Amino acid sequence: MNLEFDKKHIWHPYSSATNPAPVFAVDRAEGSSIYLEDGRVLIDGMSSWWCAIHGYNHPVLNQAIKDQTDKMAHMMFGGLTHEPAISLCEKLIKLTPEALQKVFLCDAGSVSVEVAIKMALQYWQAKGKSNKNRLLSLRRGYHGDTFAAMSVCDPDTGMHHIFNDVLMPNYFTEAPRCGFDEVWHDDYIHDFKQQITTHQAELAAVILEPIVQGAGGMRFYSPEFLKHVRALCNEHNVLLIVDEIATGFGRTGKLFGCNHANISPDIMCLGKSLTGGYMTLAATLCTEDIAETISNGEAGVFMHGPTFMGNPLACAVANASIDVLLNSTWQENTKRIETELRTGLAPARQLEQVHDVRTLGAIGVIELKQPVDIKVVQALFVEAGIWIRPFGKLVYTMPAFTISQAELQTLCNKIVSVVAKF
Repeated sequence: MNLEFDKKHIWHPYSSATNPAPVFAVDRAEGSSIYLEDGRVLIDGMSSWWCAIHGYNHPVLNQAIKDQTDKMAHMMFGGLTHEPAISLCEKLIKLTPEALQKVFLCDAGSVSVEVAIKMALQYWQAKGKSNKNRLLSLRRGYHGDTFAAMSVCDPDTGMHHIFNDVLMPNYFTEAPRCGFDEVWHDDYIHDFKQQITTHQAELAAVILEPIVQGAGGMRFYSPEFLKHVRALCNEHNVLLIVDEIATGFGRTGKLFGCNHANISPDIMCLGKSLTGGYMTLAATLCTEDIAETISNGEAGVFMHGPTFMGNPLACAVANASIDVLLNSTWQENTKRIETELRTGLAPARQLEQVHDVRTLGAIGVIELKQPVDIKVVQALFVEAGIWIRPFGKLVYTMPAFTISQAELQTLCNKIVSVVAKF
């Protein structure tokens, strides 16, 4: 494998083109194992940025791709439809909150957020309230790298502050202060209540990641916060968008993050593990009211249409992935993973450089007091035989639900041992 060509010509995510961090050449992957070209084998603690929930090279998902390839790999979705898309949308409507009855298929998580924001804006425009054209988002939130998505990410501590001057101006409220298992006090919702009350005339929607704020800090917050947000959105005539791209399909111990609070959003974004990590695909679901209002508005249609919308290969493997998940003991697996992560990462609490250790579902986080140098620590994890991709002050793991007990124990032990060297 020509790594010199890679270094000279290929620009990897969040990397410098002039001073790139080392990359490691992968030959193949199986289950929770990544086989490097040089012969080393790594236990994968990232499930490929949280999406390969069934592990790699899964026979059922492989077969779904092969079978669909023999029929058609792609077909435009404008004016045409096909069984994989219909079956997938039937599944999504059945699994998500009952009010969500319309599905818009799109390319990737960031695009699903773009679609959700456009839905909210076009909805209010169709109702003759075009002044409702701003969003309210949580600080420490992350919703993607495209422009509308960047505009609702944390404007100060997020990854996109250098674009603040050209992004759509939106409003922000403090990040939830009540931890997942902490006792709720009404003052935890005070700032949110103040913001939505003050700006209700301008707000098209509130957007948030339910229960887990992912790339903005891996923070877990109380379901009570979600319940209050839903009630306040209803009270002030503001739509609620939940970004379930990272939390969907079992990652938090519930099928969706919003299930922890038993709330129903107006719009839901799905992505990442939708296809089990095989193909890029996302979906934005909304209520009948939103769809009908947009369709009866000035444009008469929803103004979005990706070229690869409803790709048959992606829909076929998404159907297979959902079936594999629902036919498995995924709830037991996430509980097992949560228990092992809580036990296995606990020794890190004794390290001076560690600020906090927390777990929820199949998510384990070690928060450090100082940011890590990715160029240094990435190599340390590889040398230890595990694949972990830290960012900022966070060393975290979100493994496949199928990871074995032995692999998980080794993963935790190695994470703690490497963190001890920082």
